[in-house]
Amino acid sequence: MSAAEPVITCRNVWKLFGAGADRYLEMARGKSFDQIREDGYITAVRDVTLEVRRGELLVIMGLSGSGKSTLVRCMSRLNDITGGEIIVDGQNIMTLSERELIELRRRKMGMVFQSFGLLPHRTVLDNVAFPLEMRGQSSHDRRERAMEVIKLVGLQGREDYFPRELSGGQQQRVGIARSLAIEPDIWFLDEPFSALDPLIRREMQDEFLRLREMLGKTIVFITHDFDEALRLADRIAIMKDGAVEQCDTPDKIVLNPATDYVAKFTEKVEKSRVVHARGLCRPLNGHAVEGPSVSGDLTVLQLARQLVNEPREFLPVADTQGQIIGVMRRQDALDILLGPA
Repeated sequence: MSAAEPVITCRNVWKLFGAGADRYLEMARGKSFDQIREDGYITAVRDVTLEVRRGELLVIMGLSGSGKSTLVRCMSRLNDITGGEIIVDGQNIMTLSERELIELRRRKMGMVFQSFGLLPHRTVLDNVAFPLEMRGQSSHDRRERAMEVIKLVGLQGREDYFPRELSGGQQQRVGIARSLAIEPDIWFLDEPFSALDPLIRREMQDEFLRLREMLGKTIVFITHDFDEALRLADRIAIMKDGAVEQCDTPDKIVLNPATDYVAKFTEKVEKSRVVHARGLCRPLNGHAVEGPSVSGDLTVLQLARQLVNEPREFLPVADTQGQIIGVMRRQDALDILLGPA
């Protein structure tokens, strides 16, 4: 995706747990995760600097205990940070009063967590309308908005059901609808599909991609599943011991892992299914642009038949508007498809 203005900016963010963590922070800088632990502190987030761009879907992934959930809780200030700063739409959220922070969350942020958190004694409609009720909207307005998003997530006809009458996937859709009811600019999702069985999980990913295409939200999505990250993300931030090991597009992470830890995630990935033409794109630099272009959104596997039969050494690559953005060397793509010669 093209560069866009940042909606969330994290600068040198730390989150330490332990008595007197604020005072200890200066000593923690430069120490390893294990050294800090030996001093009696837990490093949940360690010197993280990254941006979330407007309209982007950033996936934050890592194994259990890597700090991904804590980082997102810091972005919404559900956790106060120990050091650094977090800017949301130009505001340093650590300077906001409690009232201003609540208003920011109500107006701009939607959150979906792994546990559905539905109110068992309320219907689907009432669950979805609940945040609007907390906002003080009229009964008519919140019912109307709730019905809009219930239809959007494919639950029309089940608005009078109670959570116990729904499947796991349907309950997760209610949670998604509830977070969308407030029309958030920023959408935080913390492993929303991890409790679902594989078939329903795949269906929910499809549904999520459909919603994302329709709504154009800025999304921060947490997962520990690398395949899920590759399928959903514009960019992926991979965390370990509270730090970001690499933050880049799926293509670049698969082709050029920055650390041995990141390489372990990518070693079993079938690269031809992940790497797109745009990921192999290089500047024109005088290359003649001749013949039909290939879409930058197509994977090497999708281009396989054309690559095998293609006589040109360089293929022009086009964006979604059909504009040429560079060229792809045919041999680079064949090496990914068939292995290096």
